Order: sequence, then C-alpha cells, then structure tokens
Amino acid sequence: MPNTVKLHRVFATKPEKVYRAFLEPDAIASWIPPFGFTCTVHELEAREGGKHRMSFRNFTTGQSHSFGGTYLKLVPGELLIYSDVFDDPNLPGEMKVTVTLKAVSVGTEMTVVQENVPDIIPLEACYLGWQESLRKLAKLVEPEITQ
Repeated sequence: MPNTVKLHRVFATKPEKVYRAFLEPDAIASWIPPFGFTCTVHELEAREGGKHRMSFRNFTTGQSHSFGGTYLKLVPGELLIYSDVFDDPNLPGEMKVTVTLKAVSVGTEMTVVQENVPDIIPLEACYLGWQESLRKLAKLVEPEITQ
C-alpha cells in the first residue's frame, strides 16, 4: 500500500526564490539529495509537460539510483506538481509531489505532499531525507547576498 509524506516549513525568503531552487539544475543538485549523497541532474526541462531526470550517489558506497518524471503543473512562486519514477524495478509506481508556496509575514510558507511512496521505503526514512534536504534548501535560499 503506497504511503504519503507531508511536510511543512517556513523559509526567511521570497516564494520566487524557493520556487527557482526547484527548477534550476545547479540549485536542485545542491540541496535535494539527503546528507551523504551527491546529485547529478541529467535533464531538467522546467515547463509543464517537461521532463526531469537525476541520480543520487551514496558517497560512502558509490552506489547510485536514478529517477525521473514530468512537471505536471507549474505556477511561478506558488505551486509545483511533478511526478517521480525510480528506474529500479524494486521501487515500483509513480510518486506525485505537490509543493505549495505562500508568501507570509516572515518569508515563505511551504508545504510538500509526496504521494505513492513505495512500500519498500520506510516512511520515517523518507521524512528524515526530506528534513535533511529542507535544511540544505534553507541554507541556499535564505542568505540574501546582493553583490
């Protein structure tokens, strides 16, 4: 039975900056992999119907896994909906990720809903990975470096 992960975070920056972090290859490669992993973005076509493809490599073991999907809906600064499918047949099904961004008094409120997580992935591991990634995302988007 596929599982769902729901996350909430507030960032001290504008929604547009958080939105861009999901769609620029260098940016997403810097924050999306959990601690201990590197990321290679093989394809990222940031438009509705566009494809994305990347791989995570475990820095300790050198093993990697790849996945890709389609951008289903993009509303700049507000909403991203995309699918993810693992290349590994042991991780079947198509996940759907919905990222909602809302301007609030201190920056951006973000909610993430990841649906259809394969049963083989423990939910607590999925939450831990997302929490690590979101900490890295904050370090990317919150500094306001103007020069």
